[in-house]
Amino acid sequence: MAKKRARPALPQVERLVAACETESRLPRTALVQAARLVLDACRRSWLSGTAKSMPSEAELGAMVLARARSWIGDGEPRVLNATGVPLHTNLGRAPLAPTAAEAVARAARGYLALEFDLARGERSQRGTTAEDRLRALTGCEAALVVNNNAAAVLLVLSTLASGRRVIVSRGELIEIGGSYRLPEVFEKSGAHLVEVGTTNRTHLRDYERVLAKKGEPPVALVLRVHPSNYRTVGFTARPGLEELAALCRRYRVTLVEDLGSGALVDLARFGLTGEPTIQAVLKGGADLVCASGDKLLGGPQCGMLLGRAKLIAACRKDPLARAVRVDKLTLSALDATLALYFDPERARAEIPTLRMLTLTSDELRTRAEVLAARLARVPGLAVEVKKDAGEAGGGTLPALDLPTWVVSVRADGLSSAELEERLRLGQPPMVARVKGGRVLLDPRTLIDEPMDEIAQALEQAVRANGESRTESWGG
Repeated sequence: MAKKRARPALPQVERLVAACETESRLPRTALVQAARLVLDACRRSWLSGTAKSMPSEAELGAMVLARARSWIGDGEPRVLNATGVPLHTNLGRAPLAPTAAEAVARAARGYLALEFDLARGERSQRGTTAEDRLRALTGCEAALVVNNNAAAVLLVLSTLASGRRVIVSRGELIEIGGSYRLPEVFEKSGAHLVEVGTTNRTHLRDYERVLAKKGEPPVALVLRVHPSNYRTVGFTARPGLEELAALCRRYRVTLVEDLGSGALVDLARFGLTGEPTIQAVLKGGADLVCASGDKLLGGPQCGMLLGRAKLIAACRKDPLARAVRVDKLTLSALDATLALYFDPERARAEIPTLRMLTLTSDELRTRAEVLAARLARVPGLAVEVKKDAGEAGGGTLPALDLPTWVVSVRADGLSSAELEERLRLGQPPMVARVKGGRVLLDPRTLIDEPMDEIAQALEQAVRANGESRTESWGG
């Protein structure tokens, strides 16, 4: 039997806090809680055998201060996105247009008529402005805004199909990031999943075979999932939207399209093909469309239900609708973003996602050359402008390369991995790509960042002294 390690000798919480108080003006509550967490983590690591030695008291104090400062700060740090991925899910997806950001700030600072009819002086329905704009922009009968697209799909299944069958092609039973798996959403909703076709080929007759055969429970919906975050290539088949809609009308079954991307403008003229607009899907015959607000629409994270008024009304009355409703900040951002779409050229110019995705090759090359000229003045840095390809991100435009020009960067005495890490840990952090032994900076996603700030991030990384960082015991 292994001998249990002796309890480590660690300073008392009060002693550690007192030392930290002399070095900072941080609130005592934060210092006490940070000290407890750091000491507890050290103790557990020692007793489990993970730690070979104990930090010094000075090192413990540094850990306590770092933890306490992380709580007192302004939240998640602003990040310079040099990856070239406009809808980078891990970096927050779509940046808001200036007018949308201002609308959020106004809503955060004070009050607004969220559920209040100013003309009548009585309570009203939340989200009416955004939903009215969605009707005007898409031609749908009604709309409902919820907190994300996954919630929109769950709400539809729960409201319209609980206890009944829903037909889905086997090739559309998706899994996406964050443990979202469509079969498990069915389980939560109470709807019965009926798979048709095969992984790569599903025909109209596969749907009709189920619809024509009477059974219990009855078929409530046909769910069509747009491949916005995956592609099946090769020997494939999938019924067109219009023919599937005609089949559903014949059997009086509701057709729902999980569109995902939420595009309101056709990006095909910019070479970005494969993402239909909400308007096109509604015109093609879908009774309901579920879409995201923070993807190709370029707004805040939310989900949108658009389509027939009777179906939207039923979803609105479902108790789950209250659980997935959006707050005033989200609605303010969505309202302001949608307002821009009434002038498509203004939307393209002011909504960052659209602007980044539609930059031309010449524009990107010019931006890369300007950035490279500024970075060339940083001592110890070698820069080169090169052609490359990126992606849209955010579960949109899968398998579609975005041609771009990048600034390839190499620092004297640093490997590409070391330089990438220093940029990532800098102030502000910069997230870049590493390819072919070089760090690549893509100007597509740096269009609103000051050149001097980007250069300062590189200068900071190059002159970092490379001292080894204290092992993190903070848990």
